[in-house]
Amino acid sequence: MMDNKPVLLIVEDDLGLQSQLRWHFDKYEVVVAPDRAQAIAAVRMHEPAVVIQDLGLPPDEEGVEEGFATIQETMRIAPNTKIIVVTGYHDYENALRAVALGAHDFYQKPVNTDTLDLIVQRAYQMWSLEQENRRLLENKQNPLPGVIANDERMASVCRIIEKLAPTDVTSLVLGESGTGKEVIARAIHGLSKRSDKRFVAINCAAVPENLMESELFGYEKGAFTGASKRTLGKVEVASGGTLFLDEIGDMPLALQAKLLRFLQERVIERLGGRDEIPVDVRVICATNKNLEEMVSENTFREDLFYRISEMIVDLPPLRDRGGDKTLIARHLLSKFSDQLNKSIKGFSAEAITAIEGYEWPGNIREMENKLKRAVIMCEQKTIGISDLGLPYKEDLSLNLRTVRQDAEKAAIIRAISMSDGNISAAAKLLGITRPTLYDLIKKYGIHIQE
Repeated sequence: MMDNKPVLLIVEDDLGLQSQLRWHFDKYEVVVAPDRAQAIAAVRMHEPAVVIQDLGLPPDEEGVEEGFATIQETMRIAPNTKIIVVTGYHDYENALRAVALGAHDFYQKPVNTDTLDLIVQRAYQMWSLEQENRRLLENKQNPLPGVIANDERMASVCRIIEKLAPTDVTSLVLGESGTGKEVIARAIHGLSKRSDKRFVAINCAAVPENLMESELFGYEKGAFTGASKRTLGKVEVASGGTLFLDEIGDMPLALQAKLLRFLQERVIERLGGRDEIPVDVRVICATNKNLEEMVSENTFREDLFYRISEMIVDLPPLRDRGGDKTLIARHLLSKFSDQLNKSIKGFSAEAITAIEGYEWPGNIREMENKLKRAVIMCEQKTIGISDLGLPYKEDLSLNLRTVRQDAEKAAIIRAISMSDGNISAAAKLLGITRPTLYDLIKKYGIHIQE
C-alpha cells in the first residue's frame, strides 16, 4: 500500500495505453512497467494486490512467451497477487493458458476501461477477502497464548490445558527438547487465576548440584561463606503465582526428597534457618526424560513422580504435527522479519517443500534458529531453500489418492497381522466383506504368509 491506496501494477509497453490506464485507475496507486525485468522489480518493491498484464512484451511483442514467463515469476514471488491478462481479441487459447499458469482472470482487446475497471474491482475484492481469511485463520490457529497449532494432537493438548489451567493441580509437561514445554507452562499460568502474579522458571539441569537447594529454597544470612544477607529462593519468590521446574529429571536425588516434602506440606525452610515458611504456589514441572524408566532404575523417586504427575501433558514432536511445520514457520518468519526490520513476505515453493519434508530433530527450537538465520541471510522478498540450508526432497507427495492408498494398504496389513492371517477375521476388523478384502489384497499385491 502507498498513501492508503491499493497498488495496481500495469505491465504494458504501449505508451498510449499506459497513459490511458494510469488516468482511468486514479483510485489506485498505479505503477507501470514496460517489460518483464521492470515488472518483477515492481512486484518485489511494491507488492501489488492486482496486476494488469499484456502478454506481448518486449523483446517478443509479437509472441507470448515473455508474457507467460512474467506470470510464472510473479506467481513464484507473490502467489497471492491477482493477475489480469490482457490478450488479443481472438487469443482465447493463450488466455486460458495464462489462467492455468496462475492468472486470476483475462480480458480481450480492444480495451473498454469500464469493463476492465469492474474486473479489477472484483480481483481486488477477492484479494482483500483472502487476506482477511488468512488473518482469521491465523487467529483460529492460535488457541492458547504463544501456541501455534492446527494439528489434532495439539488441539487435544490445548483442550486439556483449558480445563487444567483454572485448577491448582501440579502438572507434568512431557516432550522432546525444543517442543515448547515452557510455552505450555506459561499458557497454563496465563489462563489461571494466578495470571496477574509471577511466573518463575528454574532449569534444574543448569544449576550446579551444590547450589540447587539455596536456589530453590533461599538461605539465611551466615548460612555459608559468602551469605552476607537473607536471600529468598525461587519457591518463595513465586508465592501467589506459578513455579516452573524445567528438566525436573535432572534434579539430584537428595534434593528430590526436600522437594517432595514441600509439595506435600507447602512449607519450606531456608538454608541455615529453622522457621517453617508457608508458601502458596502452583507447581508445573517439565522434562524430556522418561521418568517412569528412571523410577525403575532408582534414579528418580517414585513418590515424587506420582506427586508431580497429578496431570500429564504430553507434547508431540514437530515431525508428528501434521500441517504445523509450515504454519509455525510462517509465524516465525513474520516475527523475525519484524524484529530484524526485514520486509520478507513468504517462502518459495521449494522452501515450503523442504520445511515439510524435514524431520526437525531439534523441534521448534531448531526451526527458530534456522528461520532467524534465513531472515538475516535472505536478500529477496521470499525465503529460498538456500537461505534455510535444508535438504530438498522433490518426492514429497500430498496427492490425496496416494495418501489414501498408502493408509488403506497399511490398515489391511495390520488387520491381517492382528488376525494371524485369518481373512474372515481381518475383514470383520476392517468392516468390509471377505471378497472385498481379497480384491484389495490382490490390488495392493499384499503377500499373506501361510
